[in-house]
Amino acid sequence: MTDDASDRPHPEAGGPVLRARALSKTYGSGETAVYALRAVDLDVREGEFMVLLGASGSGKSTLLNILGGLDRPSSGTVSFLDEDLTAASDDRLTRYRREHVGFIFQFYNLMPSLTVAENVALVTEISRDPMPVDEALALVALTPRRNHFPSQLSGGEQQRVAIARAIAKRPQLLLCDEPTGALDYATGKLVLEVIARINVELGTTAIVITHNAAIAGMADRVVRLADGRVASIETPVRRLTPAELSW
Repeated sequence: MTDDASDRPHPEAGGPVLRARALSKTYGSGETAVYALRAVDLDVREGEFMVLLGASGSGKSTLLNILGGLDRPSSGTVSFLDEDLTAASDDRLTRYRREHVGFIFQFYNLMPSLTVAENVALVTEISRDPMPVDEALALVALTPRRNHFPSQLSGGEQQRVAIARAIAKRPQLLLCDEPTGALDYATGKLVLEVIARINVELGTTAIVITHNAAIAGMADRVVRLADGRVASIETPVRRLTPAELSW
């Protein structure tokens, strides 16, 4: 990983930005052990839109958390470009998350006492090469709401603030855990449109966890997990727009 976010490393042509090999995660031991991941191999290509599908307990969130440096595997390796994250110190992982990864979760985790602009600015204050707050808000179509508080926003608007906050540090990876899970159908599609726009216009690698199989239609690749294993990897014939999805 580089110290200068304006001179970020990139994979060799056609190479993966993330590489997981024999990735396993076990909680507990003996008869009470829970195997969240079992020998997962996965490459994530720069700029792709990947969807992770699977039932609850299939290992989706565990895999995303390890790829994002929020958790460590019990065995196996995960690398960001040429950096072995499994061998990284806690300080190094913190830098990796801060400089290269944007997270979006089902719940928005906004500061209720701060305005929209101030919530986004929290990230720009600790980033090396941040996007101007108003530029991030424009990308999610929330400029008119910049001085509102979270309590004055709809759920979809709050999620878009969370997206603006995630992208304001110009991350190379955007990791989304059920980003539409708390939203209604129409609002969920609007949020997906924003994530797709970030992926296409900024070239940000996006990984989206969902239990909604319809969302797989907008992916470059669909990874299905079952019982902690990669059950299949599919490449849709054509990547759909969020407007073309229905569920």
